[in-house]
Amino acid sequence: MKTNGVARVALAAGLLSTGSFAADTASACSSVLTPPYSPLPAVANGWQAQLVAGGLKKPRSIQFDSAGALLIVDSGKGVLRYTFTDNGATCLTLDKQELLVNQTNLNHGLALSTDGKTLYASSVESVFAWDYNAQAGTVSGEPRVIINNMSNNDLVTRTLLVSQKQPGYIIVSRGGTSDLDEATVLSSGLSQIRAFNLANLTSISKPYDFETSGRLLGWGLRNSVGVAEHPVTGGIYSVENSIDGVTRQGTDIHENNPGEELNFHGYLNATTDHQGGNYGYPRCFAVWDPNEIPDNAGLTVGTQFAMTENTTITDELCASDYVSPRLTFPAHQAPLDIIFNPDGTEAYVSFHGSFDKTNPVGYSLSVVAFDPATGEPTADASSTTALSDVMTNPDHKVCPDKCFRPVGLAWDTMGRLWMSSDSTGEIFVLQRSNAQPSGTATASGTIVTATGKPSGSGAGSLWQGAGLCYAAAVVAGGLLMAM
Repeated sequence: MKTNGVARVALAAGLLSTGSFAADTASACSSVLTPPYSPLPAVANGWQAQLVAGGLKKPRSIQFDSAGALLIVDSGKGVLRYTFTDNGATCLTLDKQELLVNQTNLNHGLALSTDGKTLYASSVESVFAWDYNAQAGTVSGEPRVIINNMSNNDLVTRTLLVSQKQPGYIIVSRGGTSDLDEATVLSSGLSQIRAFNLANLTSISKPYDFETSGRLLGWGLRNSVGVAEHPVTGGIYSVENSIDGVTRQGTDIHENNPGEELNFHGYLNATTDHQGGNYGYPRCFAVWDPNEIPDNAGLTVGTQFAMTENTTITDELCASDYVSPRLTFPAHQAPLDIIFNPDGTEAYVSFHGSFDKTNPVGYSLSVVAFDPATGEPTADASSTTALSDVMTNPDHKVCPDKCFRPVGLAWDTMGRLWMSSDSTGEIFVLQRSNAQPSGTATASGTIVTATGKPSGSGAGSLWQGAGLCYAAAVVAGGLLMAM
């Protein structure tokens, strides 16, 4: 990524600091992309967001390489490599776009080895590896299959995460199938998260069989698409997409139950505490709204409940024999990625969104506060206020057709958060202008026209327009205004 002198000096001097974007760190934007839908995204106070790329087919996972290029899994196409001219703040211009890997069965997972010399990507069946040269922006050799035997219908993404705390380990998440009974059998390999030691593989090794190999981190997980490692403690967390269409005792309770989940899976070091347990699916689920559930004695937010109670499964058994989530989120939000900030004080979650209720929900980027020393959320397990929105669609009634739907998240070396939107084929970049806890995005972001004159209002700012604009922001009366 090319960075101009203004941006480097501004960052070195701390001009983009707590409380405001410094007015004298103007950034030249020769052209600014505008989302083609309305209303425009709303951005929380203290944040600035900008659309920097569009026209992709279905961008999913994203990651930066050691040369500063953005790698993107464009589902059904392959792996793309984008480089940008960086004018500071969120003002970036797409410089070059290349098809790094032309392989149409790649659909979601993406990772780089800790030394940046091996690229990993996944299909529904396999995890592939390529030798990668970040400086040249090229892969070499044929793709090597390192993990296989993961095909199933229904839930087909295979999330990848390379551990930074335990080098050589790659974590793979595999969802369930339409046959619920199969997920109750550990040997099926379904609805599981496993870790594999790549150091044990040689050039002549057979691929790991997902169903019989690796280290089990958790099972009974319907579709835990987002997986992350706490940067301080090394704790592994996932975000779970729970089931839709739930009834209990003949009553439809799907409007607000079950909740989506943040689950903890222990550590990849020698300990096995909090690891390998059954998280409930397809028998037990997390409560979000206990008032909606018939016969709800003893049920609170985050406790496990049985969709159908009988002689073999009860609410009490769900609570005692299955692992409850560390946090529970509102039903149907559909979390697809989770990423920690570098100091481990926050985890950002992309909620893809769903219309499986009266009013669509999700369609947002949100943040959860963490204690960096313990590596745990600061909110207790029964909290209903652990999430704060960073960027969201202000009118969910027009979703999903006229909304961004966030998927992949990645940090660049300048401390900016990047986000893909698969439904709109877009890449956004966000930058924080203060160190205060994020608020709630409640209105459309401020629009900056080609003349730099703001129109609209919002909790944050969404830079837009065309032609030449110089972006500077100040906080006035609690509102981040564009000038």
